[in-house]
Amino acid sequence: MPREGTGPDFIEALARGLEVIAAFPPNRPAMTLAEVAAATNLARPTARRILLTLEDLGYVRVVERGYSLTPRVLELGVSYVRSMGLWDVARPHLERLVAQTNESCSIAQLDGSDIVYVARVAVPKIVSLAVQIGTRFPALATSLGKVQLAALPPDELERVLAEPTRSGLVPRWQPDRAERDAALREVRARGWALTDEQLALGIRSVAAPLRDGSGRVIAGVNVNCHAAETSMERLVEHHLPLLLQAAGEISADFARLAEVPHVTVSAS
Repeated sequence: MPREGTGPDFIEALARGLEVIAAFPPNRPAMTLAEVAAATNLARPTARRILLTLEDLGYVRVVERGYSLTPRVLELGVSYVRSMGLWDVARPHLERLVAQTNESCSIAQLDGSDIVYVARVAVPKIVSLAVQIGTRFPALATSLGKVQLAALPPDELERVLAEPTRSGLVPRWQPDRAERDAALREVRARGWALTDEQLALGIRSVAAPLRDGSGRVIAGVNVNCHAAETSMERLVEHHLPLLLQAAGEISADFARLAEVPHVTVSAS
């Protein structure tokens, strides 16, 4: 059956291959052929051909229980991050912020109703949130998501939040519309966002928006900590000023990078 997207230039085989890669859920490293076929709504012979093709390309390997993704899949996400230039711009600022706070710091961008982590400098902790590049969480329950959702026009906000999460996680905070709107108004008013165990038990974070040269919010940057180790007072009084400074510096550097003219020199 045809996949979504029926324009004359739509390549159904490519769409099917990407669907197979995306079918592997969190905390499930291997899937059988039957499970992949069911998850993608593909016929088993079609799913098998796609898996074998992905194996030849190095994105999938055969394991005892069927098939699993290989680390090469990460190259797809890394290509996105590199194309944006965010990591190169943000890395020294994130590393400095981590040294100042002794907490993990991350950058994430909106993808539907989720955030997706695109850069991170982590501090080893006994208890920590399992996050890596490409991890996604429901945006509304995260400080990184709130600073980006608060910047959206009302119609776009409703459209974004109407999309189902693909994170596989149910957050602790389940606000009604009035509570949600009040929380986002507060974020817009003060220019930063705070979460206290709204995503998961024990996790606190504060985030600030990252902007491009036109002032448009393009991502969020946060400081993440554990409630048992860091008080709300410490998070707001010590970490937040450092975070706001770093966010301003990253935004300024990103704006300067975007203004650099790109000249193509042809070889003689």
